[in-house]
Amino acid sequence: MRFGTDILRQADTLAAFTEEPPGVTRTYLTPQHRQAGDCIAALMREAGMDASYDALGNVVGRYAADRPGAPVVMTGSHMDSVRNAGRYDGVFGILTAIACVRDLHRRGKRLPFDFEVVAFGDEEGVRFGVTLIGSKAMGGSFDPAWLDAKDAAGTTLREALVAFGGDPDGWRALDRRGKGVVAYVESHIEQGPVLLDEGLPVGVVTAIASGARMRVEVTGLAGHAGTVPMGSRQDALAAAAEMVLAVERIASAPGEGGAALVGTVGTIDARPGAINVIPQVVSFTVDVRSGDDVARRRATAVMRDAFDAIATQRRVKVASEVFYELPAAPCDASLQDAPAASVARQGLPVRRLPSGAGHDAMVFPPVCPIAMLFVRCGAGGISHHPDETMTAEDAEVATSVFLDFLETWTPPNADDA
Repeated sequence: MRFGTDILRQADTLAAFTEEPPGVTRTYLTPQHRQAGDCIAALMREAGMDASYDALGNVVGRYAADRPGAPVVMTGSHMDSVRNAGRYDGVFGILTAIACVRDLHRRGKRLPFDFEVVAFGDEEGVRFGVTLIGSKAMGGSFDPAWLDAKDAAGTTLREALVAFGGDPDGWRALDRRGKGVVAYVESHIEQGPVLLDEGLPVGVVTAIASGARMRVEVTGLAGHAGTVPMGSRQDALAAAAEMVLAVERIASAPGEGGAALVGTVGTIDARPGAINVIPQVVSFTVDVRSGDDVARRRATAVMRDAFDAIATQRRVKVASEVFYELPAAPCDASLQDAPAASVARQGLPVRRLPSGAGHDAMVFPPVCPIAMLFVRCGAGGISHHPDETMTAEDAEVATSVFLDFLETWTPPNADDA
């Protein structure tokens, strides 16, 4: 086996760089970020690349082309994690690309493009509440106001970057628009059960879903749990429960044009929080995703209308606010055909599927066309969990597909980028 065993071993090594052992928790600009970044940079250099940290703590490896002035093809994924995560989310996309470069370098082969592999420092947004920090800087959508975002200890992103050795004002130089980048192609575990259920090791992504997040606050009237009759209550939690079910009902229906939707209530808080007091204020969050922006916006509006109707019926007040939106990112039709052809050359069926999760690739359309390759994960497709898993055999297949793409794809003229 050329690739799979080593990739899983390297993922095990990176999993040891965690804030909360034995699980994997690795957040942005922490000592564990530094440990993982140093390890990845060493792997890149050993594989034949130049590698260094950039101003925001991303690790960038470059494998020079067979001629000067060549266009650039980018790949990569994130080295940070959610709390109590698995060990392949993000990390696999970095390690599989390094394995490809190692094989090319061993054979003395250069590509007709500069190949950049980026280990992004923050995609998950766990520490500062801002997602895709590293890739958004490269995609030209970094917001300097994020430098004032604070973590739970009150440390700002600006302060953390300085302590890490980065440059808070260096984000401007990371923008890759107009810099000769002709493609961004990312490999990632699926984080779902589709490939597993269909018995396929890899798939080609058609689009990365859009997302919207809402904060909802329901205000009723507190009262004694034993003395207020049921018909007289203004129970904020009972109303919120009905709203949660409305989210499930609306997200379960097809969106515009039959587009798939998903909706999740991920957090909920009831106050005053006493066992013998009717809840007066309930706050919850809603996450709505779809591969179609119109369908997602429509579903979000329908949910907010449903919240208002429920509040009126139950004699409570409700306030809802959309605080985060990210548009869908369709994968370029022509570019996604290239990894699809590489899958076929491995003797495998070509399965195309959308991504319900967000990825670093989704911020790159202003820079260049994007494509993604999905890899099967086991344990029912679970991810963001210690049970996340993949096999060495699937890592081998996915890396072989990616290497075939690198060796067979012909980039357009860099002037078109």
